[in-house]
Amino acid sequence: MLGADEPFFSIALKQLEQASGHESIDVRLSAEIIGKVRQKTRELGLDPKDTTTEELYQALVGLAKKHDTFLAKRIGAKDAGDVHDILPRMKTFMEQLDIPKSVWVLKASVAKRLLKATPPKRVMKQLGYRSIDSMLKREPIGELYGSLRFAETPDWLERFAQKYQKLSPSDFEVRDIEFIQLDPKKWGSSTNAFVTKNRHNLTHLKEMGVILILPLPVRRMPGITITVLPLLLHYVNEIRLYSAFFKLQQVQQNFGKILAETIIQDPGEHASMAGNKLHWRIIGRHFGLVPKEQHPEIFEPHVQPEDLAWHKSEEVLYHIEPALHFWHGMDFVALQDGTQPPVSFNLVDVAVSYVNRLRYGQQSAYHFRQSLTNEVYSRYMSQRALEVQILKQLDNRLPVTDFTALHFDGSLL
Repeated sequence: MLGADEPFFSIALKQLEQASGHESIDVRLSAEIIGKVRQKTRELGLDPKDTTTEELYQALVGLAKKHDTFLAKRIGAKDAGDVHDILPRMKTFMEQLDIPKSVWVLKASVAKRLLKATPPKRVMKQLGYRSIDSMLKREPIGELYGSLRFAETPDWLERFAQKYQKLSPSDFEVRDIEFIQLDPKKWGSSTNAFVTKNRHNLTHLKEMGVILILPLPVRRMPGITITVLPLLLHYVNEIRLYSAFFKLQQVQQNFGKILAETIIQDPGEHASMAGNKLHWRIIGRHFGLVPKEQHPEIFEPHVQPEDLAWHKSEEVLYHIEPALHFWHGMDFVALQDGTQPPVSFNLVDVAVSYVNRLRYGQQSAYHFRQSLTNEVYSRYMSQRALEVQILKQLDNRLPVTDFTALHFDGSLL
């Protein structure tokens, strides 16, 4: 279901099993997934023993369609397909939603200083400015930073991000995540390619704490609410995850270099567990789900339990619309049949498939695979011996110990 390479995948699991004391975590997780598929298939009114994966997929898409209408009404929309009405409603909804949004990000004054030193010529041309000072005075800095990835070239973006190497922790501050809806008259022509390629209209800036809602080139799009709202919640988690990572790294002498590398390349070797390289996304998510009283002391004083708080999209949404409880706990669940892509029960995957009218065989499984990867590692990391292994590698007060006897390029990541 993960599409992982063999024999590396089996070797990786064997290493994790041995290091955790032969706990059979992979077997129990597989059985749990099978059980959840059967249960939810019955809830859809289907017979688990006599339902094809195509029939299951169509039933899930049909449920997403129904839940999209429910969710649109919850945010005040009368027409679930009216793009121009729903996008601003979702922005307002997210701004008012009572979830943690505090992040440690680049100061606005520092962000302006960086742009002034390296004027983005293409952005200035698109907006009709000849003076960088005039643009910085009149345009929101978060919107300008977001526009860089659409208007400037990849080479320019990398050169600009390299300047982050000179930044220090004093250039950062705590503020809430900002939600920005881009004006289609200003940015529509620049963002169409991104929306088409990614099949959604959101992007985010980790270092700025900004989530951008991009214009859509259509007036009507049934399914937009149930697609965009979970993704907005996903990006809130993502930005907060990296905010905690940057906080943890502020004691490092090469803080600026770590920041630049994270923004440019996002390397995935922040620790290792039984020979498997782990990304901070997996580590932070794991410790974000543990009780406060078990918060590791090595994270203090810079990273507090609330910095790692993780709220799954479907959990937040079913508290708003109880009908969406169907999707709770299903983010890492799917059914595989032969060579076809997995039929995902992940709400975002099903929503993306619905809103893009994807036929069976083309369905989205990206978010399910990401969630299942996280779930596998997190369950092994819950074993005390392996958790201690990770914490020792993260402890900035101790020399890093090499726990990786073997490395495999084909690990789960």
